[in-house]
Amino acid sequence: MAEVIRMPRLSDTMTEGVIAAWHKSIGDTVKKGELLAEVETDKATMELDSYKDGVLLHQGAAPGAKLQVDDLMAILGVAGEDISDLLAAEGSVTPVATPTATEVPVAAAIASTPSPASAAPALNLSTIDEVVLMPRLSDTMTEGVIASWQKKVGDKVSKGDVLAEIETDKATMELESYKDGFLLHQGAAAGEKIQVNDLLAIIGAEGFNIVAIVAAAKTGSGAAESATATTETKSEPAAAAQAAQPVDQEVINTGRIFASPLAKKLASDKGIDLKYVKGTGDNGRIVRTDIENYVPAAVIAPVAAVSAPQAAPAAVAVPADKPAAQVAPFVPGGVGEGFKDIPNSQMRNVIARRLSESKFSAPHFYLKMDIIMDNAMAARVQMNEVSPVKISFNDMVIKAASMALRKHPAVNSSWMGTSIRLYDHIHIGMAVAVPDGLIVPVIRFADQKSLSQISADAKELGGKAKSKKLQPNEFTGSTFTISNLGMMDIDEFTSIINAPESCILAVGRIKEEVYRRTGGDFDVRNIMKLTLSCDHRSVDGAVGAAFLQTLKVYLENPVTMLV
Repeated sequence: MAEVIRMPRLSDTMTEGVIAAWHKSIGDTVKKGELLAEVETDKATMELDSYKDGVLLHQGAAPGAKLQVDDLMAILGVAGEDISDLLAAEGSVTPVATPTATEVPVAAAIASTPSPASAAPALNLSTIDEVVLMPRLSDTMTEGVIASWQKKVGDKVSKGDVLAEIETDKATMELESYKDGFLLHQGAAAGEKIQVNDLLAIIGAEGFNIVAIVAAAKTGSGAAESATATTETKSEPAAAAQAAQPVDQEVINTGRIFASPLAKKLASDKGIDLKYVKGTGDNGRIVRTDIENYVPAAVIAPVAAVSAPQAAPAAVAVPADKPAAQVAPFVPGGVGEGFKDIPNSQMRNVIARRLSESKFSAPHFYLKMDIIMDNAMAARVQMNEVSPVKISFNDMVIKAASMALRKHPAVNSSWMGTSIRLYDHIHIGMAVAVPDGLIVPVIRFADQKSLSQISADAKELGGKAKSKKLQPNEFTGSTFTISNLGMMDIDEFTSIINAPESCILAVGRIKEEVYRRTGGDFDVRNIMKLTLSCDHRSVDGAVGAAFLQTLKVYLENPVTMLV
């Protein structure tokens, strides 16, 4: 008997899921435990395995479409079984064989492609089997960057081969082929961006004509702009300026000439042809100073004189002891005027958006406290003598914070709008700097782990973060975040809350300070400054202060973390 599979709730906050990809087509035999589909939740993209044997008779949504939790997702049964009653009960009419979002027969698409003279609608790339579109690889992804191509145009591709590495806003992931064939087209070069669902690649039979498919993908992509980019703008100097232009000077710039608007205007006013001017800006761009300092190598008199040449004026005598003052024109060396616009990475765009939302929506307040680290420094030396991995001060802060959160659950919370969510589990986010920005790997159940286990997790996750190999479950789900800049000699700083968490702890360096003992003697102690940023909607000042007091006890007396 046919069985309905509904969209499962794959995370605690999930209300709907997006079908990222189907791994079985209608009519395929499905075994228990086989991968049926990939589902995007509000946290990550997860694999959904079949829990029974059968034949896939119906798909409830096409790739890229949303389904609410408990909506009809698929129907498994016996080949040829009548499922009209089930579909009628769900409000459907007939099962629709929906191809995957990435690939459907190219031949059918070519047959429907209008000729240039036809006014028929443009080719729909989502209905072509061999066209691979940029997939949505994370819940916040809107575009991807081609980190590298693992296959070249013309290479044979087998199902499961890695086509390319895609850099998302969270990590660099491998994109595998769903078909056998040859790589006929790459939608972008390495380092370029592609929007989600834009043309990424074409896979098909060797020698297949892809012109119509590529043309359809580029429809409306700005042909006029491309034509404009290849057309050079030439300014015609005045006749007199042309006559005075050097005719025996070396031509420096050929083809399209790059110059600032001000440089172009100055050159036009002075009658200077830019092809003779050497640019000192970025990538040889001509800037204002290049025009101001330009000296022609030779100036030829006009070919046709209007009137007889006049006698040159008599030279002015200059005393021998007072030579004429001459100052050589300034020529910038090395770096001239200019700038470089660096496109934002996916990660940087998401960081900007999420931190802006947090800073402007959550009313932040800050609590600061000094921690005397003398005992912690001595204890760390002793612990590292017996620990299988080296324990850092950051590991000790993570452990102490997780234990303090257990005693102050109001800090381990999230503002939900109409309620405050208190988490039973304690997952500590650990801010890690990477070349493109910042990512927060998560140490799960930190309060239940030993310092050695925390240290091992931190080293493994930190390494994965820097090599962009983190999996979605390794950078989602934190309930409290720690940002440590002490290793970079920062005394103290404030952090922006990692929403939807209620607090983030900023950790500065350990610094020696002189203080006066009772009795008048002076001594030195090691101080570490902590700053707790709190969301005032869910955490009050007294609650945050009590949490820091408990944290201070643990760090100043490390033995309390071990009993």
